[in-house]
Amino acid sequence: MNLKDIIHNSLQGSKRANSDSIINTEFSDALESASNFLVETFQKKGKVLLAGNGGSAADSQHIAAEFMGRLNFDRDPLPAIALTANTSNLTCIANDYGYEHIFSRQAHALANENDSLIVYSTSGKSPNILKLVKEARKRVKYIISFTGSNKKDLANYSDVVLSVNSDKTTRIQEIHAIAGHIICECVEETLFGNMKN
Repeated sequence: MNLKDIIHNSLQGSKRANSDSIINTEFSDALESASNFLVETFQKKGKVLLAGNGGSAADSQHIAAEFMGRLNFDRDPLPAIALTANTSNLTCIANDYGYEHIFSRQAHALANENDSLIVYSTSGKSPNILKLVKEARKRVKYIISFTGSNKKDLANYSDVVLSVNSDKTTRIQEIHAIAGHIICECVEETLFGNMKN
């Protein structure tokens, strides 16, 4: 396959995944629910914890930064912590307890009853993410999960699951990025929309 074919096929695949999400009312409803949960979290002085592996770790840090910084306009910061970002925590916990514990141990220390947890697992099977949602279920108010077509395990512990109808990691992550921005925009507009201009 030549480069033009690779590029064309990739862009077409991305277009299909995006179109599927647009017409999927379950996905749109999940975006609305997740946005409402986060608005309530921030209104009740809670914070958001986020976690994921690999590219999903970057998604966690990206969305935490959108809340702490800004998305579309200047406003007060919103408390969000990516559990993926502190390398000393990650390596200490992985070394002393095992990689499966890297997020759940941090949540044990940081999570409060008015908080929300956002997790990313494109496979829906990441052991450290599944351990996190199981253990955090009794510690946080809401759990929002981003995944691909395999949502069964995460759904057992989540208040809402944003499931992309794909098994291809790149397509799933592309939609996760769009969904994260939409949720941030909904939260920002709801809490601070009157501050614009």
